[in-house]
Amino acid sequence: MLFALEHVSCARAGRSVLADVSVDLADGTTALVGPSGAGKSTLLRLLNRLADADAGVVRYRGRDVRDYDVLALRREVALVPQLPALLPTTVEENVGYGPALCGHGADVAAALELAGLDRAFAPRRAQQLSVGEQQRVMLARALALGPRVLLLDEPTAALDAQARDAVERTLLSLRARLSAALIIVTHDMAQAGRLADRLVILEHGRVREPGEALTA
Repeated sequence: MLFALEHVSCARAGRSVLADVSVDLADGTTALVGPSGAGKSTLLRLLNRLADADAGVVRYRGRDVRDYDVLALRREVALVPQLPALLPTTVEENVGYGPALCGHGADVAAALELAGLDRAFAPRRAQQLSVGEQQRVMLARALALGPRVLLLDEPTAALDAQARDAVERTLLSLRARLSAALIIVTHDMAQAGRLADRLVILEHGRVREPGEALTA
């Protein structure tokens, strides 16, 4: 099993975000689906310890995530946030940033190509790109680490329909070309159906049981 959450609860600012969640996430592509405030992004951040649970255990490949070196875990389980957060430098420097922190170089051209960008983007200033292009640079930066798992938090939320469709095609291509697992947060059930092998539906901080209705 890729990840196993066992009776996980989280609160933020005194408000329950996840309540006694137990769920398994397998290899392949999984979509975490639900309305705003359901706890999807919080669950995603637990998987590479950008947040920690208040109660319960999160396991990665059978081991408690707290038993891993946190930086090694984040290199192996890389998160692409909902909004681009790039350095005010070139695309090449952004893509190579993570590997440089680990003490090795990056194949920038290969990472860009996997993310759907031409290598000609490498010398361009990241802040001068469109939002859709910046989102792809964020994806390339994660891919440059050679992760075993990609966590994608609403990867198309800030994009128009044309850019959304292009990013979706890139993600489908990654599924076919990489051995990495993908876990995608989305509020869009149709998008989840297009991209994922399986769904985990969250509502009010808990996993929806089969047969329950999902409310807006």
